[in-house]
Amino acid sequence: MRKKIVAGNWKMNTSLAEGFSLAKEVIAGSSRVDQGVELVVIPPFTHLSEIVKLARGSRVRVGAQNCAQWPKGAYTGEVSASMLQSAGVEYVILGHSERREYFNETNRSLFEKLQLALQENLTPIFCCGEKLGEREAGQHFAVVEKQVAESLFGLETRQVQQVVIAYEPVWAIGTGKTATADQAQEMHAFIRGLLAGKYGSTLADSISILYGGSCKPSNAAELFAKPDVDGGLIGGASLVAADFIAIAGSF
Repeated sequence: MRKKIVAGNWKMNTSLAEGFSLAKEVIAGSSRVDQGVELVVIPPFTHLSEIVKLARGSRVRVGAQNCAQWPKGAYTGEVSASMLQSAGVEYVILGHSERREYFNETNRSLFEKLQLALQENLTPIFCCGEKLGEREAGQHFAVVEKQVAESLFGLETRQVQQVVIAYEPVWAIGTGKTATADQAQEMHAFIRGLLAGKYGSTLADSISILYGGSCKPSNAAELFAKPDVDGGLIGGASLVAADFIAIAGSF
């Protein structure tokens, strides 16, 4: 049975004190969420060690928003997968559309990041998705297939089993627009089909695929009811603990 996951990507928001308070609220509210749902908070790098300590012994897991494509070295400002592992982090987002857009991350560099994260026993949340123009031109399936194939398909079967995928229609991030539940299901099923074609249906059926485009309490239940939608990578709504818990409680 696939793991149900609701992960909150705080992006570049909250001071350390604000983030600590937000994490405390999420931990306190986690008792209202079904035990079968994994809760993950993903704060800025500056908060990680403190929030890892705070979350220890709770059901809330902690993730990072990125990691470097190199194991170590003279890369000022970068944070390696091994550094994250040493801080007690369990998840790491890789390939978020904002990283692709603003920092020119490529499918090749993401393949390298995936390998390093997996070597450190981190669970990557690998993001893929199309822009508005690509969807309007009918290219959305081709775009996502290229992202998945070039970043994931170089991994061994045992490695892919550890990956979580997040489909994020770029046109629905921070815009207030949301893919319909049917659109989300269609793409999630397509991604699962790609995995089945490469690694077999048994593996494909075991991979959690999250929806990552403006998911909120008002639409989470409809999205999560779809057979191939296994949770959400939540942006803005994760900055309000009550909303984040309400989304997680939508299963």
